[in-house]
Amino acid sequence: MQELYPLKFKPIYKEKIWGDQRLRTQLNKAIDPDKNMGESWEVSTVNDNISVVANGFLAGNNLEELIEVYMGDLVGDSIFKKHGMQFPLLFKFIDADDVLSIQVHPDDEMAGRKHGDNGKTEIWYVISAEKGAQLISGFNQEMDRDTYLKHLKNDTLPDLLNYEKVESGDVFYLPAGRIHAIGAGILLAEIQQTSDLTYRIYDWNRAGPDGKPRELHTDLALEALDFKYYGQYRTPYERKKNEASNLVTCDYFTTNLMELTKPRQRDLFELDSFIVYMCLDGRVELVYDEDSSVRIEKGETLMIPAAIEHLAYKPEPYAKLLEVYIQKKEES
Repeated sequence: MQELYPLKFKPIYKEKIWGDQRLRTQLNKAIDPDKNMGESWEVSTVNDNISVVANGFLAGNNLEELIEVYMGDLVGDSIFKKHGMQFPLLFKFIDADDVLSIQVHPDDEMAGRKHGDNGKTEIWYVISAEKGAQLISGFNQEMDRDTYLKHLKNDTLPDLLNYEKVESGDVFYLPAGRIHAIGAGILLAEIQQTSDLTYRIYDWNRAGPDGKPRELHTDLALEALDFKYYGQYRTPYERKKNEASNLVTCDYFTTNLMELTKPRQRDLFELDSFIVYMCLDGRVELVYDEDSSVRIEKGETLMIPAAIEHLAYKPEPYAKLLEVYIQKKEES
């Protein structure tokens, strides 16, 4: 069996009524300029959206096939033991030229009970935002079920929501149960559990592509919602140059920001996890197996198999990356 190497995948594009052209103009995606592409799925094993390798001798094979053959060498032994053939995370770039529907995702317990599926906890990293752009995360006051239902019935739900003005570099962690929506004029990276479960709560009284209102999932959303008011919804982090700045660490993923202006090296042999890099800006050469290398640049995503034990980073001359892996749990 030939040894694994860093993998690039063919993006899976999703045309959306609310999409625009930022995936092409800002992230260099090869999309039709006449189509409003709202999403680029970078790494996926969701339903019929299975990522296909684009580089090297494994080109043309899909991610599920690779997991079947390489197992823990690809994803990490503990991850393969838990998730089997399913890659545990979904990576997207999202371009919103209009506000998305207000929605919520179920947690693992509810998703398993109702759908036999995973829940959906996710994180957003804002790549760019037009002046005044805002998104929705959480409620803006102490909330309870009756108040929520009254406003939903009276078409005043937006009055209860927390609006956040955003700019490049802002981070929002969205645990399952949090009400949210991406606003107009925002390009972001999204990392989430492998799940396509979304409960649509409110769609601004607009029509869908067929001219009819889109389906709402009122009862399911009511069961999924976390009504607690948290006060702080933006995720704070310390920005460090030439090392990993941790954004979020949770049961489902660890996400770091790396801004590189000089070479660095890292040993990975104790990680027991794949790493996915989403290049947000610049360009970097990654050297592995002593003398083999691969380059990624703005708009590209790369998976480092768990079997690779050492990486050297050589920015050309600058790179901004999101680094994502799954933290190995300490055995008790």
